[in-house]
Amino acid sequence: MSVEAFVFYLLATLIVGLGILVITARSAVHSVLFLVLDFLFVAALYITLNAEFIAVIQVMVYAGGIVVLYLFVVMLVNLKQAPEAHADSRRLGVVGMALAGVVLLELVAIAVSSSGTGPTTGARVEQFPAGIAGGNTQELGWVLYTDYLIPFELASMLLLVAMIGAIILARRSI
Repeated sequence: MSVEAFVFYLLATLIVGLGILVITARSAVHSVLFLVLDFLFVAALYITLNAEFIAVIQVMVYAGGIVVLYLFVVMLVNLKQAPEAHADSRRLGVVGMALAGVVLLELVAIAVSSSGTGPTTGARVEQFPAGIAGGNTQELGWVLYTDYLIPFELASMLLLVAMIGAIILARRSI
């Protein structure tokens, strides 16, 4: 077994193990800490694949920002409080199902648009030789904004809708 294969299997085992610990941890804070470690090992896996830019983004966005957001939610939500005995009368199930259908259609559109427009390996090698200063970061930007522009825009719209929904839900609880 080569060193690369050993490192991959070691990181994969740690990632899956920490993922299981995230789900099975009794304390929400411990679960978030296992999630931080899981994100860091995923970043290490990206480094072994020579995708340094993605590894840095993984650490900054997920291990930094998202986990801090989870910790704030865990601290703000009273976990000792008993669940409500009745359903909320303001709940709009039909609207929620309609929005879920829109999200499903958007995901199908992303899958359909990205399945037939994959990048061609030969063309990319010719456009970006090995000695280029940007490296895989420039390659990622080129592919993201040319071949995968529509899925990228659809994903950004999905994130915008999720952000607006979170703001609406937060305003109701304040």
